[in-house]
Amino acid sequence: MKHLSYLYKFFWIYRWRFLLGIVFVGLANWFRVLQPQVIREALDTVIAQVKYYKEHGGIAAHPDAVGDLSVEIARFGGAVIGLALLMGLFMFFMRQTIIVMSRLIEYDMRKEVFAHYEALDLAFYKRNATGDLMSRISEDVSKVRMFLGPTILYGIDLIFLFVLAISSMLRVSVTLTLWSLLPLPFLSISIYWVSTIINKRSEKIQQQLATLTSTAQEVYSGIRVVKSYVHEQAMGRWFADQSEEFRQKSLKLVRVDAFFFPLMSLLIGASIIITVYVGGLQVIAGNLTAGNIAEFVIYINMLTWPVTAIGWIASLTQQAAASQKRINEFLQTQPTITNQAPPRPAGQVIPALKGHIRFEQVSFVYPDTGIQALNNVSFEVLPGQRLAIIGRTGSGKTSIADLMVRMYDATKGRILIDGVDIRAHDLFHLRRSIGYVPQDVFLFSDSVMGNIAFGKDGITREEAEFFAKSAAVHDEIQSLPQGYDTIVGERGVTLSGGQKQRVSIARAFAKKPDIVILDDCLSAVDTNTESQILGYMESALSDKTAIIITHRIYGMLQFDKIIVLDDGGVAEEGTHEELLSRGGYYAEMFEKQSTIEKFYDPT
Repeated sequence: MKHLSYLYKFFWIYRWRFLLGIVFVGLANWFRVLQPQVIREALDTVIAQVKYYKEHGGIAAHPDAVGDLSVEIARFGGAVIGLALLMGLFMFFMRQTIIVMSRLIEYDMRKEVFAHYEALDLAFYKRNATGDLMSRISEDVSKVRMFLGPTILYGIDLIFLFVLAISSMLRVSVTLTLWSLLPLPFLSISIYWVSTIINKRSEKIQQQLATLTSTAQEVYSGIRVVKSYVHEQAMGRWFADQSEEFRQKSLKLVRVDAFFFPLMSLLIGASIIITVYVGGLQVIAGNLTAGNIAEFVIYINMLTWPVTAIGWIASLTQQAAASQKRINEFLQTQPTITNQAPPRPAGQVIPALKGHIRFEQVSFVYPDTGIQALNNVSFEVLPGQRLAIIGRTGSGKTSIADLMVRMYDATKGRILIDGVDIRAHDLFHLRRSIGYVPQDVFLFSDSVMGNIAFGKDGITREEAEFFAKSAAVHDEIQSLPQGYDTIVGERGVTLSGGQKQRVSIARAFAKKPDIVILDDCLSAVDTNTESQILGYMESALSDKTAIIITHRIYGMLQFDKIIVLDDGGVAEEGTHEELLSRGGYYAEMFEKQSTIEKFYDPT
C-alpha cells in the first residue's frame, strides 16, 4: 500500500470533488436504507387493517375497505418510488464526482508518465523494452485508475451501507441481526479466495495474450521474409501452439469462475432462510412483526454486493499497488542528461550558434553496455567548415554525433561549442540549432508534409516543397497518390529506404540549423541525388558548419577536414590531398571506391 501513497497529491488536487462525492455516497445510501423501513411500515399497516376488518365483520361489512387499503398502498408505494428516485439521483452524482475524478487523475498520470519518458535519456530506452514502457503507461495506469474509481467508490459505499443498514437492523433486533449476518463473513472469505485464484489465472491469460499478440505482430512485420522462405505453414503452427496454450489457460479460468455465482447464491440463500426462520420465531413470540422480516430480507440483499465486493476491492487494491510500484520505478529514474544552463530572463533571446566545435581528449563508454566507443578523440571544426568523419563499422562515428546532440555525455574530456562546454549550453536550444539526420532514419505515421514540418513549427507548404527540393525528393513526393498529404504509414513503411532518408534530410533542413550532422544517411541514394543534396549544402548552407559521417568518400563536396576513425581513436586527420599522400586507410578506401565507380560507369 505504501506505493499508492504517490497518489495523495492527486487526491489533494481534486479534494473538493472527492469530498463532494463522499457526501453524495452518504446521501444515496441514506435514501436506500429508508426504503426497507417504508416497506416494513406499509406491510404492517396493511396486515393490521386486514386483521381489523376480519375482527369486525370482514371486508364485506366495510364498503370503504378496499379503497382505504388502495390509498395506503399507493401512499407507501409513492414513498418507495420517491426514495428510489432520490437514491438514483445521488448515485448519479457520486459517479459523476468520484468516477470522473478517477478519469481526470488517469489523464494527469498518463501525461506525467509520458513527460517523464520524454525527459529520460537514450541509455534508458536501450535498457528497457518498448513493450514494457507501453505496458506501464497503459495497463498499469488503467489498473491504478480502477483503484481510484470503482475501488474507492465501492469501498466508501460499503462503509456507509454497512453503518446505516446494520445500525437500522440492530435497532429492531440484535438477535435477528446477528443470525442474519452469520453467513456473510463466509461469503466474503469465499469470494476473496475465488477472486484470488481468478486474478492469478487472469494474469497468466494476459501474459499469454501478450505473447500471442507479439507472435502475430512479428509475423505480420516480417511477412516478406516468411513468404520468401515459404514458412507460412511453420508460422501457422507456431501461432496455433500459442493459441492452444491461450485456450487451455482460458478454460482453467472458466472452471474457477463457474463457482463464483453458485457459491454466492448459496450463501445468500442460507442467510435469507436463517432470517425467515429466526424472524418467524420472533414473530410467534410477539417480539417482531412480519414487516420486520421483510425489512431484514431486503437489508440482507442490500448487503450482499458490498460483502461480495470486499474480496474484489482487496484484489483490485493489490493489483493497483503492484502497478503503481512499477510506475514508481520509472518515475524515480532520473535522467542523466539534464539542462544545466542557468535560467534566462523572460524575453531574452539566446544567440545563434556560430558552429565552432572542439573535442578535447574525449573518451566515451556506453553506460548500458560498457563498450568503449571513443578513446582520447581530439579535433576542431571552425565555423562554416565541412568535416567528414570516415571509418569502419564500429569505429565510433555515430558516437560522435550522439555526443554532439547530447544524447550522451562524454565519459572523459570536454566538448566545446563556440568555446563553451556543451554541458553549459541550453540543452533545448542546442538541439534546436543542430540539424541531425541519424543513421537509422525514423518517420512518423503522418503525412509527408507533417514529417517535414516536424522540423519547425508553422512551416508553410511552399517552404516544405523548397526543402524537399533541396533534399532531391520533391518529384517523388508529387508522384505519390496524395502528394504531400500522403500518409507514409508506420515508420514510413510506404516509402523506399532512399525516400525516407531524403524526407528526413528535408526535415533537418527545415530547421534552418546552425550545425548540420548527416550520419551515413545517404547510403540509399544514387550518385546524382547525392550530388544534389550536397550541392544545396554547399550553396545554401555555405556559412553553416557541416559534419558528414560516412563509409563513402564524396568527390563533389570539398571538405575542409577529414577525420579517419579506427577502434575509437583518430587514426588519420587532414585534407583529401594530405590523406591520399600518406597512403593510409583513407587512400586505400578512396582507391577501392574509385575502382568500383569506374566498373559501374566505364564512360
